[in-house]
Amino acid sequence: MDYRYGLPWNRERGERKRLLAIGMGIVPLFLAFSTYVTLIELPEQDRQEKEALPPQLAKLIIEKKEPPKPVLPEPEPEPEKPKPEEKPVEQAKPEPQPEPPAPKPEPQVAEKPEPEPEPQDVEKAREKVKNTGLLAMGKELSKLSSLANSVKLDAPVTKTAEPIARKTGDTLAARANSTSKSGGVDEAQLQRETRQVALAERQRAAVAEAERVAAAKEEVRREQQQVASRTRSKEELKRTMDANKAAIYSIYNRELRKKPSLQGSITPELVIEQNGSVSSCSVVESTLNEPTLERKICNRLRLVDFGARQGVDETRLRYSFELMSG
Repeated sequence: MDYRYGLPWNRERGERKRLLAIGMGIVPLFLAFSTYVTLIELPEQDRQEKEALPPQLAKLIIEKKEPPKPVLPEPEPEPEKPKPEEKPVEQAKPEPQPEPPAPKPEPQVAEKPEPEPEPQDVEKAREKVKNTGLLAMGKELSKLSSLANSVKLDAPVTKTAEPIARKTGDTLAARANSTSKSGGVDEAQLQRETRQVALAERQRAAVAEAERVAAAKEEVRREQQQVASRTRSKEELKRTMDANKAAIYSIYNRELRKKPSLQGSITPELVIEQNGSVSSCSVVESTLNEPTLERKICNRLRLVDFGARQGVDETRLRYSFELMSG
């Protein structure tokens, strides 16, 4: 049988015999050489020769001697120069100051007595003051005073609003309407009281607005609590669906063995009753195009238990599953 055209790993005829002949020829030579090497004794090398520095590592190092420093001649001391004598400075004599002239006596002028005002001029001045200036606004000031008394700011409404103290007595209108002699109106006091009334109005409006906002927030929070008590939370529903994902993927993997190219997404809609059971399941959206697999997934989701809760309305849930191979 001819093996010339066989594969490289095929055994040729007489291959084992050639291997044994080569081995029987090489092994004795190797044994003889190893025996000779073990019998050779080398002379022990002298210690001085071992410690000698090889020529390739020898290096000549010549120490550089520093040149001697030149000796500088000492400088000769300079002769001291004589100090110039200080001349005494002459002090300037003070100039004599002239004496101030004596003040002249001022002539005294006799003061003339002021004439007393006549009663007719006094009555005319009083009538003019009553009809002009701030005294003419007596009615308006009385209305402003009554408005300030009607504002109640002593009772705190909310925690953030602080009570505002106000004066109980307001004599501005009384002073304006009084028929007694007037010595003038204190405009600073009038402006201060007007600013206090305006500030009180603004603060009352701010407190009322804060009360309205707080009441609206409380109403919204109460409605949210009522809605939350009647419905199941999204976190609870998501937690239950995530716990049942493994069963859905198990159904998908069994179908994947029959059809390896099967992949897509499916979105079923579940109707959850008050006792936690799923009353119905329908596929809202799907890209699988496999009615059999969709029906199996819905049948498995009908077995999910979301837990019973008293006073909870019927809940509808849509949950998407991404089914991808690998």
